[in-house]
Amino acid sequence: MTMFENLTDKLQRAFKHLRGQGVLNEENITEALREIRVALLEADVNLNVAKDLIEQIRVKAIGQEVLTALSPTEQVVKIVRDELVNFLGKDTARFKFSSRPPTVILMAGLQGSGKTTTSGKLAVWLKKGGHRPLLVSVDVYRPAAREQLKVVAKSVEARIYEGDLKGETPGTALVERLAKEARREAMIMGCDTLIVDTAGRLGIDEELMREMESLKKLLDPQEILFVADAMTGQDAVNSALDFHKRLGLTGVILTKMDGDARGGAAISIRHVTGQPIKFLGTGEKPDAFEPFHPDRITSRILGHGDIMSLLERAESTIDKKKSEEFAKKALLGDGFTLEDFREQLRQIKKMGSMQSILKMLPSVGPFAGMAQAAQNVDEGQFTRLESIINSMTKKERLNADIINGSRRKRIALGAGVEVQDVNQLLRQYSQMSKMFKQFGKGGMAKNMMRGGMGAMGLGGKQKFGR
Repeated sequence: MTMFENLTDKLQRAFKHLRGQGVLNEENITEALREIRVALLEADVNLNVAKDLIEQIRVKAIGQEVLTALSPTEQVVKIVRDELVNFLGKDTARFKFSSRPPTVILMAGLQGSGKTTTSGKLAVWLKKGGHRPLLVSVDVYRPAAREQLKVVAKSVEARIYEGDLKGETPGTALVERLAKEARREAMIMGCDTLIVDTAGRLGIDEELMREMESLKKLLDPQEILFVADAMTGQDAVNSALDFHKRLGLTGVILTKMDGDARGGAAISIRHVTGQPIKFLGTGEKPDAFEPFHPDRITSRILGHGDIMSLLERAESTIDKKKSEEFAKKALLGDGFTLEDFREQLRQIKKMGSMQSILKMLPSVGPFAGMAQAAQNVDEGQFTRLESIINSMTKKERLNADIINGSRRKRIALGAGVEVQDVNQLLRQYSQMSKMFKQFGKGGMAKNMMRGGMGAMGLGGKQKFGR
């Protein structure tokens, strides 16, 4: 998540100044807080929010809550972490669902914030949770906006209500008719949620805001979500506050979190509106969308990584059955073929870009430098490796030993790469194959299967034997 990198770096520098200090006192705390304040402001955190946050940290740092068992740096890091979690909201936001379906979700936001794409991503997330969403666009002013939602709905295989505008004049009356028809359609089709994509605004347009208020009165939505472009910084914060005053937002979705933003919007919006950030848009793909966890985001900001989200991503994307079959075959010494290698590449690609995976690792300890290294990752490498293996015959994939010089030239030509690329892949495969064979010798893997592989999802009652 690139948007927090600058803030992370600056906070790390502030903490470094405390190293070597024997105790915390007002003087060294004041110096550290000055640097933390600069870091927050440079990250585009709202000025008043930064002041409040710094004051809370100051009170805790020089008050009675300092833990003497920790070093001065550890104490400040802990205090900063606790206060950031407080500012971002301790609770993981949950959706409010209606006892009488459909649950209505009203999407609000400025034009260009990613509202329509986010509506589609939200539909994907709801479907994964067993819900049956219906999408509708009530933007009767821009035909392109309605067409865009139609394209998005098709791409994520979600239902959409298009309605018939019948050449009617665009206005609030037409918006309300579409909304009522969509709700009725949801009830008829058995859809338990209705996602209403509203007209985008270039600013706080009074006429369109009154239209939003009429939609709220008509639909009585369970959720009114403000979609904010994280890259717009303080503009997003100010717009969220204006919308909240008029509509009473129930939550915020921050988009473009993978962009080169400074991170302040996430910290500011929650504090200014008092409403939770519920989701983050982290990329262009439909599944680049995740629930907002204040404690995990705080860990990322402080450079501690987000292992929990990484594990959840792996669990939701990796085929458990295929992983177990691979473990049985490779770890117990039954052979590791290039077809197995290709399957593992595909499993990793499902988890997202290597850049996003590496950035979830801590930037301290044994993982130090990983986030920075992520910037230089060649994402196309996985595609090239898979292309090389695809260019092989099945016989070659099952027995790499037969791949001689002439076969390597043919494979390289078929994959559109150099022979040295084929050689490099075969070397990598050979090293992995040897490692697995060593691992399987002497029953070492079997003992691990019986004893400690439960943590990898391979233990329990399932038995692996030869």
